[in-house]
Amino acid sequence: MKNALVTGGSGGIGEAICRRLASEGYTVYVNYCRSAEKAAAVAEAINGTAVGFDVASADEVRRAFAKLPSIDLLVNNAGVSITDLFHCISDDNAKRLLAVNLEGTMNCSRAVLPGMIHKKSGCIINISSMWGQVGASCEVDYSASKAGIIGFTKALAKETAPSGIRVNCIAPGFILTDMNSRYSPEELELIREDIPLGMFGEPRHIADAAAFLASDQAEYITGQVLAVNGGMVI
Repeated sequence: MKNALVTGGSGGIGEAICRRLASEGYTVYVNYCRSAEKAAAVAEAINGTAVGFDVASADEVRRAFAKLPSIDLLVNNAGVSITDLFHCISDDNAKRLLAVNLEGTMNCSRAVLPGMIHKKSGCIINISSMWGQVGASCEVDYSASKAGIIGFTKALAKETAPSGIRVNCIAPGFILTDMNSRYSPEELELIREDIPLGMFGEPRHIADAAAFLASDQAEYITGQVLAVNGGMVI
């Protein structure tokens, strides 16, 4: 039995990944920061365990990982999104975007690596965004944090490959989650028209990609960015 930890596991994409990994035979640790009840419900449904810590806090991450069993698969999914003009976003919001999205990914990866290196095996999957690939107006700080994840993925993949550890990245497109509930039906229709496949992504599409990258079918794949966006960014 392999152990997987999914950060932000109580959210839409995170929950889908947790459920899919559990169906693949993983014992799943469902991370949460504030959504304790939802994480507990997800964990109960998949016979997993809810684990609370803020990925943005290196100290909290280290303490949490010290109490966990050996982790075979880490999915860095926790993230926040704030939309505003670059020169208008508050200092606190700008810092939080980088702290959660980029530093959180690095904190958890740094904590899990000693065990993976000792075993000479392991898999890390980072969740970026299509805006990390091309950038988005009014989401400059968000785009920068997600672009950083892509660079981090490529560099860490090179560093850890000799230890038998694979590191890959998923760049989702527009996925129907609570994070996108701010859009009106009219705005959603305009966005859908920009997607070549003519449909929005669902959390299960990202979960499918994560399951593939974690599987033996992807044993020769590392340092790559898998774009799951319906052709919106090519």
